[in-house]
This record gives sequence, C-alpha cells and structure tokens, in this order.
Amino acid sequence: MDGGGLTLKLLLIGDSAVGKSSLLLRFTDGGFDLCLNPTIGVDFKVKKMVVDGHALQLAIWDTAGQERFRTLTPSYYRGAQGVVLVYDVTRKDTFAGLESWLNELEMYTTQSSNAVKMLVGNKTDKPDREVERREGLQFARKHSLLFVETSAKTQDGVQRAFEELVIKILQTPGLWAKSTEKRGLQLMESSAQQDKSLCGAYCPLS
Repeated sequence: MDGGGLTLKLLLIGDSAVGKSSLLLRFTDGGFDLCLNPTIGVDFKVKKMVVDGHALQLAIWDTAGQERFRTLTPSYYRGAQGVVLVYDVTRKDTFAGLESWLNELEMYTTQSSNAVKMLVGNKTDKPDREVERREGLQFARKHSLLFVETSAKTQDGVQRAFEELVIKILQTPGLWAKSTEKRGLQLMESSAQQDKSLCGAYCPLS
C-alpha cells in the first residue's frame, strides 16, 4: 500500500572526512566524488524508497564533523528517528572519537532513548585498515547499536545500511505511529524475518 507520505528524519554524524557526505551522495544519487569538500554546517537530501511494500521519504541530514561547526548541529538532532554514526576503518582516531559523539547524541536528541542508532565503518575498500570489523562489532554491541561496514566508493553495504536502519525504525512504532495513525499504516511481519537472514554484514541486536 501507499506509505501515506510517511517521512523519516535520519542524521549522519561522525568526525570530519570519515565519508558521511560520500555515503549520502552514493545512497541518494548513486554517485561518488573523490574531491568532495567538507560539509559546512549541515547538508540535506531527500530520498524516496520502498521498504516492505511501504513508500517512504527519508529526510537525511549530513552534519559537519569539524570541531568549529559542532555548535551548529544540536538543533538538527531534534526529532531524528534514525542516527548513523560513521567512522573511517583506516583511521583509529575516528573510532576512538565515537564515545564523544554518543555523548553528544544523548545530550541533544529528544528521543535519544528510542531513536534507532547504527554504527557504520566506512572506507572498507582501502587496504590500510586500522580498525578491525570485530572491534566495530564489539563497540556496537556494547552500546546497543546496529552495525554494518561500507564503502561509499564501491557501494558495498551502503544500500543495505540505510534499508536495515529504516526497517528497524518501522519496527519501533513509537517513533512514527503518531504521524501515521490516521492513515492506518500497517507493518508487515517480513521485517523481522529479514533481520534474521542478513547477519553477513548487518548484525541486529536483540
């Protein structure tokens, strides 16, 4: 059935140059640009997609990771139903900085306890890896985050990451039910079934 105009707000956060803008460009436009400039303040893109037969509109906010722009981001956290926390698997420092991003997330999101959070280890196409997959998975389990590794350059894992984030949001009716009550949006049980079959790159946490 028609998704009734359901719009979900997603947020990309993480240190500068981890590939947030590249992930967004790859997912929304199918492109990749080696020369993307750092995001100033915040960027915004809309992507329409169908999940389990439901038409959805994703409003995706790409925030600046540079310290001098961090004061601009708090207002953009509000109302986010899904948050993608990105680090660069070739830079240990971006992984070490995840705790501070989680602290900021908890401070500024009004629905922080319910918003679905996904940890993404990006740039897996590069050979000089400094953060092993098991380290990312351990961190995700510790903080109850979904986890997937991606490469914006090769597309690997990008589509799946956003799809699984959206599926998890749809499985958390409190995040969106009020806006769709009158439209009678019904969720399908197949969402839960999909979760169990996708633990190759994506590991749902119960």
